[in-house]
Amino acid sequence: MPINKIVSSKRGKSAIAGAVLAAVLAGGGSYFAEPDRPVAVILATDTLIKPWEGLVLKSHWDSFSKRWDICHGDTLIDGKPVTAGMSFTPAECDAILEKRVYNDYYLPLTKKIKGFKSFPVSVQATQISGAYNFGVSGMVGSRAAKLATEGHYREACEAQTAWNKAGGHVVNGLVKRREMGDSQRIGEAELCVSGLSA
Repeated sequence: MPINKIVSSKRGKSAIAGAVLAAVLAGGGSYFAEPDRPVAVILATDTLIKPWEGLVLKSHWDSFSKRWDICHGDTLIDGKPVTAGMSFTPAECDAILEKRVYNDYYLPLTKKIKGFKSFPVSVQATQISGAYNFGVSGMVGSRAAKLATEGHYREACEAQTAWNKAGGHVVNGLVKRREMGDSQRIGEAELCVSGLSA
């Protein structure tokens, strides 16, 4: 169960509207065509992953995961581990992230979670962000995925807040990321419920 009350927000609804517009524009202006970047991928990448992961242009050692990362928390580049001394431009990091989110998280979730593409876009985006942070297999086997598959979207949004630990301890930053965010960043559950009908 969440630590804080999970509520829909104006900023969450605005982020969803912005992602829908970006997808429509990228898809040639047709709301019904499958865009090059699905709405859920845009929403997860721009609203949940980039703000929480930040941007690091030179590889650095992550003391929590005990490995090198770069860009937006990437630990692998083209299937190879990040090593000391690597560097990229912001544009290169964005291209790496967009490719990875689509190929390594969105596509596997569409194949491994029954009905994933029929979930509200905010639920899809939240689960993509979760998979980016704790793995596709973790998301596929999660209570959040099971509840979403059953159509219990609000409960799925709240169930994902359980992924708030690192090293066996609840981490305040993960509580914020999974729940209602902070003054500058939208939380996963906040975005998730913002895309549900009242």
